[in-house]
Amino acid sequence: MMTLTLDMRSADLALSEADFYRLCQANRDLRLELTAKGQLILMPPTGWETGNRNIGLASQVDNWARQDGSGLAFDSSTGFRLPDGAIRSPDVAWVLKSRIEAINPDPSKFLP
Repeated sequence: MMTLTLDMRSADLALSEADFYRLCQANRDLRLELTAKGQLILMPPTGWETGNRNIGLASQVDNWARQDGSGLAFDSSTGFRLPDGAIRSPDVAWVLKSRIEAINPDPSKFLP
């Protein structure tokens, strides 16, 4: 998959997390990520084989999470704020419920 990376710093533009969130909300049809270096990554849709593989993987993780009960599964539309400041959207993710309860995140924002 070919991605387009825009270096916001070279244009002397800096996106705060709130700015990035608003940009994502205003462009829901785009898959956007923000690197720790301030680069904005635009990703095209996947091909059908990758999409099929991803839904299978996400379904398996979600089924396991529901049976296990100790955590929650998330799909590729979920943004995660990483320790280095990057905001990424993995194909599938799983987080302990106790971690989510401990940080009590705003449900409409990115998970730390």
